Amino acid sequence: MESVDSRDEETPLVVDSLQIRTPKNNTRDIHILSAAFLLIFLSYGAAQNLQSTVNTKDNLGTISLGILYTSFTFFSLFASLVVRILGSKNALILGTSGYWLFVAANLAPSWYTMVPTSAYLGFTASIIWVGEGTYLTATARNHAIDHKLHEVTVIGNFNGEFWAVFALHQFVGNLITLAVLRDGSVCVALVVKFDLFSDIAQHGGSTSGTTLLFILFLTIMTLGTVLMYFLSKEDGKGEKELADSSINFYSYVMSLSKSIITPLFDIRMILIIPLIAYSGLQQAFVWAEFTKEIVTPALGVSGVGGSMAVYGAFDAICSLVAGRLTSGLSSITFIVSGGAFAQAVVLLWLLLKYSLTSGVLGVLYPLLMAALLGIGDGVLNTQLSALIGILFKHDTEGAFAQLKVWQCASIAIVFFIYPYISLQAMLIVMLVGICVSMVGFLSLTILVEKTFCSRSS
Repeated sequence: MESVDSRDEETPLVVDSLQIRTPKNNTRDIHILSAAFLLIFLSYGAAQNLQSTVNTKDNLGTISLGILYTSFTFFSLFASLVVRILGSKNALILGTSGYWLFVAANLAPSWYTMVPTSAYLGFTASIIWVGEGTYLTATARNHAIDHKLHEVTVIGNFNGEFWAVFALHQFVGNLITLAVLRDGSVCVALVVKFDLFSDIAQHGGSTSGTTLLFILFLTIMTLGTVLMYFLSKEDGKGEKELADSSINFYSYVMSLSKSIITPLFDIRMILIIPLIAYSGLQQAFVWAEFTKEIVTPALGVSGVGGSMAVYGAFDAICSLVAGRLTSGLSSITFIVSGGAFAQAVVLLWLLLKYSLTSGVLGVLYPLLMAALLGIGDGVLNTQLSALIGILFKHDTEGAFAQLKVWQCASIAIVFFIYPYISLQAMLIVMLVGICVSMVGFLSLTILVEKTFCSRSS
């Protein structure tokens, strides 16, 4: 009897210990990640927009951005290996340092400060974005497992929240810039262009005003970096193995080669690369061509901030909605097709029908185009991240590295060639890009569905 009683007494202890283990709520980490990126990029985005108007001497701002995106493209090839060695959380924290130094360099801009920090920012940008995609996807999977939820839905929801908050950086950053630099020509700084308004900038905001703005941005970015430290430590599965193998030079080279080359032999990656490249192309088009050729002639320089705010607002709303609607490959296909159609409407409108008008329509048209372009960008950001997280589970870092390589390469190309290409030629390139990318994407969905059906049978 005593043994039976003792067993009865011990049983509740086992039950209690099991009851203590409750599933972790990973949404907290997504809230922190989203807020941190908003703080960092509202500062960096506005500082980037200032380059062509503040650092005009010898085209310093223009060349710095060109170096930045070239470096970004190059280091994205190696970013997946760096993230594996550091871990995604450490990569996120280290990645913030480049953005902070770039903004700090603007307090004393020169060839000796801007060029090195731009090159370094290219490196840190590559690892922060690969780290973001890896961390968010792993967090979403853990949340789905812990709470017995559909993995694809959770990945879509988490990406939707992140990109919705991130998209607000254009809106908030523009408002801060306007609040600090109050004279009428400050809106020039809201445009991402090269050498377009250098003569206006010479009579623009005061040095003290821009100095105050950059100091404010550094403070905001510091808060964003601090937030990164509150992220939960990601699971270290596989990281120790890679770190150990990196001691051996041969293993290190093989791991690097595998990280860079292996994804390019995956037919799924080949089919999605055109859509990735187009996502970068359309962003650069908005920053470089749309604001210069469409918004400024219709609304003036002071209207650029408003159009970019509309763009950012619709980008954020669409990111959130698209993320909530993501439930599988079929939903991703439908959402991406809708976003591509919205942007195709704008491109065809500009190529075939649009002409500068006065009155209410002259103001409304550019804002409507900005909204449609923002919708397309929100769709591509959320759905590409979700799609890569779903399809490339066994090499998330490598897949997200490919995402940034092709995005940044297309952005860099536009920045370098846009002074020498007409708006009509750029619109044709964009339309061809949409067609090619959608053919590849729809082929991908057919391939994946066939593979799934064959395995099911």
